[in-house]
Amino acid sequence: MLANEMENSMPDNDLDAQAERMLEAAMGGLTPHQLLMQTSQADAANADERAAAIAKNRERAQRLLAALEKSQG
Repeated sequence: MLANEMENSMPDNDLDAQAERMLEAAMGGLTPHQLLMQTSQADAANADERAAAIAKNRERAQRLLAALEKSQG
């Protein structure tokens, strides 16, 4: 059945109920507030990981630059 035909054959209430069930399943049983908090905490953890990776890369670049300067110098 085509999507357009499916929409025409289902009452709006059925579509709303189906959308609500899909949303609840995607949220994994969490409330919107819990999901927002979980997402925010994950983003904060990722920010810490990114900052650590940037610092590590900066240190590597400085060591490489020092080694190059020493070898040319």
